[in-house]
Amino acid sequence: MIRVGAIQHDIRWEDPAATFAHLSPWICAAAAAGCRLVVLSEMFAHGFTMNTDRVAEAPDGPSTRFLVEQARHHSIWLAGSIAERQAPGEKPFNTLLLVAPNGEIQRYKKIHPFSYAGEDEHYQAGGELVTVTIEGLRCTLFICYDLRFADEFWARATDTDVYLVVANWPEARRGHWRILLQARAIENQAYVVGVNRVGDGGQLHYAGDSCILSPLGEPLATASEQETLLIADLDPEEVARVRRRLPFLRDRR
Repeated sequence: MIRVGAIQHDIRWEDPAATFAHLSPWICAAAAAGCRLVVLSEMFAHGFTMNTDRVAEAPDGPSTRFLVEQARHHSIWLAGSIAERQAPGEKPFNTLLLVAPNGEIQRYKKIHPFSYAGEDEHYQAGGELVTVTIEGLRCTLFICYDLRFADEFWARATDTDVYLVVANWPEARRGHWRILLQARAIENQAYVVGVNRVGDGGQLHYAGDSCILSPLGEPLATASEQETLLIADLDPEEVARVRRRLPFLRDRR
């Protein structure tokens, strides 16, 4: 069993240093509560901006260093996505970093840039699904718009205990966010940790609605529009029990 903390937080628009200062106490609180895995939002340091010339960072940039320093200091796993540029002159990726307590980094690059907002014009699309085992819990990583593509989740279902979905999902479509998170949990019989931001940025309002769902789609922890820390204990054996009792995945084609 592993305790997971989902930090539903505001973001200082295009101001990583101010956001780091804001988030540090939240991460400290999650670690103090016994969370072994702590999850921040999509583009946690700067918001969902298309101004990549301003915010995109190299793989060893300040946002990465912040995550590594916090993970090492608190001896936790820490996740959040950033605009990460692999080489000068290239479009960056929207990259979800998962940092281990020793500072090692796993990277998932968002497969589905949000073309409705022009993300595909400013960010490259990733091409590989990523699953990482954290203290016995198999975690598959996704970012925001990926949530609408059930086939990507299905592809890793049998090797996944929990899907981590970080987001900047606007209030205007908050109903879709809630329903799709629950659908991904139910149809794949896996935990889902959905972490969305709150506040305003880029002329959009974000209502949060972060949640942690059971393998049956039942809420273990939920939030609305305030900054908050959600905590739940996730057990890979519960995933196995649900799948034995209700062996639906074996009928999938």
